[in-house]
Amino acid sequence: MTPVIRAATGADLEAVAGIYCHYVAGSTATFELTAPDTAAWANKLAGLQEAGWPFLVAEQDGQVAGYAYVGPWRPRPAYAATVEDTIYLDPAATGKGIGALLLAELLDQAREAGAREVIAVIADAESTASLVLHRRAGFTEAGRLERVGRKFDRWLGTTLLQKSLN
Repeated sequence: MTPVIRAATGADLEAVAGIYCHYVAGSTATFELTAPDTAAWANKLAGLQEAGWPFLVAEQDGQVAGYAYVGPWRPRPAYAATVEDTIYLDPAATGKGIGALLLAELLDQAREAGAREVIAVIADAESTASLVLHRRAGFTEAGRLERVGRKFDRWLGTTLLQKSLN
């Protein structure tokens, strides 16, 4: 069954928090060390909605299978049309094409909301799938940052990818 991609609501945030907690606790896909609680996710959702940026979920069989959103790349006004994307899938939903559907809809909605450039910041160690997903969506490598984050007693780098929406 094809997942439904839709705007996130407050009712989705417990599932969103659970998905992200999995990656915070057990992977280097995020440099976050403590998973935000549902209240923090509610603040993020409200802030992104207020700013007009999309926060989407992929729902399959009545369950949130993943989520994605864009938010400001930098706070200065000159960067207003540049956003950073975030996308995470429930581990059981990986490898099924859900990420590609979610990212495609996110990019369409980001364009409609006024984004011109999208930046993806992808951690090195365990994010091969994320690199493949973004490259298939037309992102190109814009640079690398070496040893900029430390997690699980390792120094980690990031790859910066960029996609123009014009």
